[in-house]
Amino acid sequence: MPIRHLLASACLAALGGCAMPGPGNLQSTDLRVPVTSTAPGMRGQAAQLYVREVTPADAAKLPVVLFVHGAGTPAEVSFDSRLEDYSWMRQVARAGFDVYSVSLTGYGGSTRPVPMGEPCNIAKAQQAGYVAAPCAPTWQGPITTMSSDWNDIDAVVEHVRRVRGVERVSMVAWSQGGPRVTGYAALHPGKVDRIVVLAPAYNRTGIAREPSPLPAFPEGAMTVQSRRDFIANWDRQVGCPAQYDPAAATTIFDEMLESDPVGAKWGTGVRRAPSVPTWGFNKEAVAGVKAPYLMVTGIHDKQVPPERVRELYEDLGSPSKVLVDLGCSSHNAMWEKNRKVLFDATVDWLRHGKVNGLERGTVRMGY
Repeated sequence: MPIRHLLASACLAALGGCAMPGPGNLQSTDLRVPVTSTAPGMRGQAAQLYVREVTPADAAKLPVVLFVHGAGTPAEVSFDSRLEDYSWMRQVARAGFDVYSVSLTGYGGSTRPVPMGEPCNIAKAQQAGYVAAPCAPTWQGPITTMSSDWNDIDAVVEHVRRVRGVERVSMVAWSQGGPRVTGYAALHPGKVDRIVVLAPAYNRTGIAREPSPLPAFPEGAMTVQSRRDFIANWDRQVGCPAQYDPAAATTIFDEMLESDPVGAKWGTGVRRAPSVPTWGFNKEAVAGVKAPYLMVTGIHDKQVPPERVRELYEDLGSPSKVLVDLGCSSHNAMWEKNRKVLFDATVDWLRHGKVNGLERGTVRMGY
């Protein structure tokens, strides 16, 4: 294990966290932020959220950015891979921002609700290879929800506002991070500055508010992803030569297993994630969102097809919004050949509220 991650593991033992020198005159600090959980799998209990900060080592007061992950891959892997030029967080920090990321309850280095330790709670269609024989789930409701994710995000935003003395925090997200940060911005518009989302998982006809009762998961409320699953899902989204580096993909999945030492021992090794029911990211909900908003869609994305991102652009209420149509890119654009285009567009938006001089409209990049 690289020394940086050995140090990170030691940091996690301390509630207050600790600072580590990073490459390129950056400082990386791993810490835990406490929250009283509202997740159904551990409602009312104390949870710890794994938060990573990357910032210029000699920084004065800087604008703050919070990265929020998607449905499966935790933030420390999604946004700060140890492959140096693959870290979205470090690219933004080098541009003069104080950058944080959070892995929400049930992901990565954050608290995992007890139901996630039971292989029978894996979705039945995925159980083969992880249980001796098909078994009924011990937990049939959601383990976490969109509302509990918003509660987690608010705990981190309040921590950052307090320690950094800022009023607003910009947000960068990926995939299901789209409803997470957009729904949060709708609830707390005074705390959010600008938003950037890659492959926002928009559903124009989805539900606007938390349902009662919550949806059931009779087939299991947890998903797993093996190395084979990870590569197969990526390969079906390749549409141009050398779109991604197979060696980099191997390292990234190794990092996923490092982020989930329990799942790493199941079968050939998996990363676990709760199945999170989504609300607050439909036509009605996004019409009221006014934060400046950059959305990016990879032309070869098969998980969140580009037409769904175009629908978000049409429905979003913000007067300042840009859609980047990114060539030679999939759902995993931050790990592919055009990642620098994505990173540069992110910095431009966070710094100026424009991409290629546009503060509203669609721009093709990376073709």
